Amino acid sequence: MAVDRERVERLTHELLEAIGEDPDRPGLKQTPARMAELYSEFFSGVGADAAAPLARTISVTRGPAPDTLPSGAVLLRDILFRSVCEHHLLPFAGHAHIAYLPGEQVVGLGALVKVVEILAARPQVQERLGEQIADTIAEHLDTRGVLVVLDASHGCVTMRGGRQPEASTLTIAARGEYTDAAARAELIALIGARTPVVERAERDETQGIPRP
Repeated sequence: MAVDRERVERLTHELLEAIGEDPDRPGLKQTPARMAELYSEFFSGVGADAAAPLARTISVTRGPAPDTLPSGAVLLRDILFRSVCEHHLLPFAGHAHIAYLPGEQVVGLGALVKVVEILAARPQVQERLGEQIADTIAEHLDTRGVLVVLDASHGCVTMRGGRQPEASTLTIAARGEYTDAAARAELIALIGARTPVVERAERDETQGIPRP
């Protein structure tokens, strides 16, 4: 379902008037169009099939490397993501870490990134986002266990209310074998071995990646 850009423009025009601004002054004249473009990008995942990227799988036993049957988890760390909190329509952004125990079929790592991007590109709450990612992978991929860890900074915490700029939120969603705390302990340790959130944000900034 595509975003109705014309309607977004009209509503943004009304919103500017509602806060006492003049939407026709030079600085705001193009704002409705910019908001329509922004919302088209931020909410492109509404109605999209998050499982579609997982449709193309690779057979482990009959694929290009039949002698390399995985004996442990596949862990993809530090997937950058951004979403919009449905409570205040403020952004939240951070890193996603995804692990799964593969069966006979595996998937290209880029497909996991796309699952995150599709589900994040809609009004969300972090708790639900992690659960949806875990469910999508568990239900549409040959796997014995799934673990999804999200570490994000929220605009509704950093820019309003208590205004805690260093605060981040960590959520964990587990399926299959990883519902057992002992089974996921090694993965949690591997993820936690990365640089702390603040240091990682500074590293990202030096690489041209904006802070969440």
